[in-house]
Amino acid sequence: MVDIVEIYVHWYAGRSKSQVSASLGVDRKTIRKYLAPAEAAGITPGGPPMSEADWAKLLKSWFPELVGRRLNQVRWGEIEPHRDYVKQLLETTTVTTIHQRLRDEGKLKVSLSTFRRWVHENLPEEAARSKVTVLRENVEPGSEAQIDYGFLGRWINPATGKRHRIWAFVMVPADQLQPPGHHERPQLPAQQAAEGNHRAPDQVTEADPRGWGIT
Repeated sequence: MVDIVEIYVHWYAGRSKSQVSASLGVDRKTIRKYLAPAEAAGITPGGPPMSEADWAKLLKSWFPELVGRRLNQVRWGEIEPHRDYVKQLLETTTVTTIHQRLRDEGKLKVSLSTFRRWVHENLPEEAARSKVTVLRENVEPGSEAQIDYGFLGRWINPATGKRHRIWAFVMVPADQLQPPGHHERPQLPAQQAAEGNHRAPDQVTEADPRGWGIT
């Protein structure tokens, strides 16, 4: 359930109606309905500070017929069919990774914030357990691995000036995972070479045509 006041708070902070809709999981027609009186009154995003109490008073004056301030999130119905799947994955996987997996498989279109809100509202115990780090016994080398993937951001190719979307796939053997609280300073190639771990990379002489800077 969403507090209607949140619509005003998000919009007044500078988010577009589409962004507010995606973030809160509320239909855009509903967003426009509640923002219409504010826009008609000449209120624009980024104005003088407004508290939630201020918005609540205005909401009551604009919609006196309202009994409560809660709205059903219409997009939650899109997540509900995957309840058992999400519940199972929460035993070993983060909310962010589950959302990414469902998006990649074409089963879900809601935003991460909407998905996260649904999980914490509908599966509170499972969500809480997913945050707990459980120590496991050591495993045989090569028998298990931890996998994660997702969108990292955008990168500009220095050779062409073109912008690219960068995705990452990371797989770490379970026997190489460090226990919680363990921090080891990574070594630079030159340091590793000096210690005899392996030779330093050859000097880069020209830019790779793909822009990776490796020849």
